Amino acid sequence: MNLRHASFADLDLLRHWDDQPHVIASDPNDDWGWEVELNHNPDWREQLIAEIEGRPIGFIQIIDPAREESHYWGDIAANLRAIDIWIGEAADLGKGYGTKMMQLAITRCFADSSVTAVIIDPLASNTRAHRFYERLGFQFIEYRRFSDDECFVYRLSRTDWQHHF
Repeated sequence: MNLRHASFADLDLLRHWDDQPHVIASDPNDDWGWEVELNHNPDWREQLIAEIEGRPIGFIQIIDPAREESHYWGDIAANLRAIDIWIGEAADLGKGYGTKMMQLAITRCFADSSVTAVIIDPLASNTRAHRFYERLGFQFIEYRRFSDDECFVYRLSRTDWQHHF
């Protein structure tokens, strides 16, 4: 598996994935605005496509939550990274691809020696995601409401990551 930067050429693919029931269920209230966002490349964000043998299977976004423009995470400490991830097609679920994608994304985050932890915010109702992140070493931090979404915030410290992997 490899990660490559998403580009405007991925627009139709990302729109298609956004229409998949399992993607909607995990992120029901977001409009990613791909037409704008794929041409907007701030230094605080990476948007990546995960591929296996050249076939796109999923999307990852890594941001610096203290620097991102919408202040989605509010007043938050520096030196963190936040990850959004999904598998595009239901047929690719349950094959270990998400685990590999997260391992690659986490490794990418901690390649920057200033990064102290990675945070994520799955829906509070998404118990499958909670178990997934916990298996990767993430620790539950708090319940938090982000706009219309009730979420659980999880954190993986650099130290926990080093012990886990």
